[in-house]
Amino acid sequence: MQRDAIDFHNGSVPRLFRKLLLPTLLGTISIAAVTAIDGIFIGHGVGAEGVAAVNIAVPIYQIMSGIGLMVGVGCSVAASIHLSQGKVKVARYNVTQAIVATSILAAAACALVWCFPEESALLLGSSDTLLPMVKDYLVWIMPSFVFEMWSLIGLFIIRLDGSPRYAMWCNVINSLLNAVLDWLFIFPLGMGVKGAAIATAISIAAGGIMALAYLLFSKGKLNLIWLKASSKSFRLALCNVGYHCKIGSSTLLGELTLAVFFFIGNQVFMRYLGDDGVGAFGIACYYAPFFFMVGNSIAQSAQPIISYNYGISRWGHIAQARKLLLWTSAFFGVAVALLFIFIPRGLVGLFIDLSSPAARIAVEGFPYFASGIIFFILNVAIIGYYQSIERVRKATLLVFLRGLVFLLPSFLLLPSLLGIPGIWLAMPLAEVATLAVVGGMMMGRR
Repeated sequence: MQRDAIDFHNGSVPRLFRKLLLPTLLGTISIAAVTAIDGIFIGHGVGAEGVAAVNIAVPIYQIMSGIGLMVGVGCSVAASIHLSQGKVKVARYNVTQAIVATSILAAAACALVWCFPEESALLLGSSDTLLPMVKDYLVWIMPSFVFEMWSLIGLFIIRLDGSPRYAMWCNVINSLLNAVLDWLFIFPLGMGVKGAAIATAISIAAGGIMALAYLLFSKGKLNLIWLKASSKSFRLALCNVGYHCKIGSSTLLGELTLAVFFFIGNQVFMRYLGDDGVGAFGIACYYAPFFFMVGNSIAQSAQPIISYNYGISRWGHIAQARKLLLWTSAFFGVAVALLFIFIPRGLVGLFIDLSSPAARIAVEGFPYFASGIIFFILNVAIIGYYQSIERVRKATLLVFLRGLVFLLPSFLLLPSLLGIPGIWLAMPLAEVATLAVVGGMMMGRR
């Protein structure tokens, strides 16, 4: 658990950003890789129906991840500011309170789904055909969300504590373990979708335990601390966690945006193309978290730099970090979009047989879908920037616009105007419109 040499006070902004970006990018992409690996093995071991079933269950995964990211972002911003002001013990209290509160919440959600598995699957939009597989996936994946909270919050704090490489390995080991277990449970053991859920749950638990071990036993500044069992301590904890949620609320809304995107997209594809359409859209949904994680990793790399300097009012350093955030987001957005435009068959073939109807739908739709990727990544990174400087209203407005105001009408109107391509173009139109609002906000400041 050796800490890296990261000095937020004296280090140059470009050097700090470079040092944080690569391990953060690899680590956060590994989070998205967990579900993508599930999809690859399910697609080849179960078929397009298995991909569709897991895609039905994905919104609840996005919601729980969103809660962890929301509290993680808010806790990291608060801890960064406290550290810049020399309040180390206060920062440790914030971290501990965040871990405890989200663990209790995740355990309660797990108990609720366990009590009502069929109702939960139907609420998520499962058809009668897919219901058994959706139930299996939900029942076995839910316990992992307690460990997911440890991981998502812990990794923000571990990076802030000066150990981005350890944070990266928490996610990389998680992803590699998931790949091995997916193969074992789906192919040799023939456990299907249930096996994929068990594999994912075990791998998430491994990453969460690694993150918690750092917070308990490392020699850093931000270890967990004993909380007092008093009414005053309880009220203080609620106040602090509420503040974390306020700062990071737009991150939760960002995850909910993905959940809404998956949920509404499933309904629209089911209406126009049936189960094959949902299977095709499911492949796109396996890739969408990668876009989110790329933008989010860029924002997370800049966040401790921005928040630390915000705490001591060094505006020049903040401007440098913002410029790096925007250019890096644009570069990665273009690179990822080109992959979807020029090699859609390769991307689809990772998940299902290219001769299947679902594959043909996905291959035809991916170039349309690709037109929104650069705007998607830029918007996620810009929202992260606003969170880092406690501009909660602006961040929340942007998430609300891209997730509801622009996305829902796009899904409802474009298919009737453009046919099937219109379904694929719903996300790009919503992201372009959101970035136009960002441009208007920035011009309005001049």
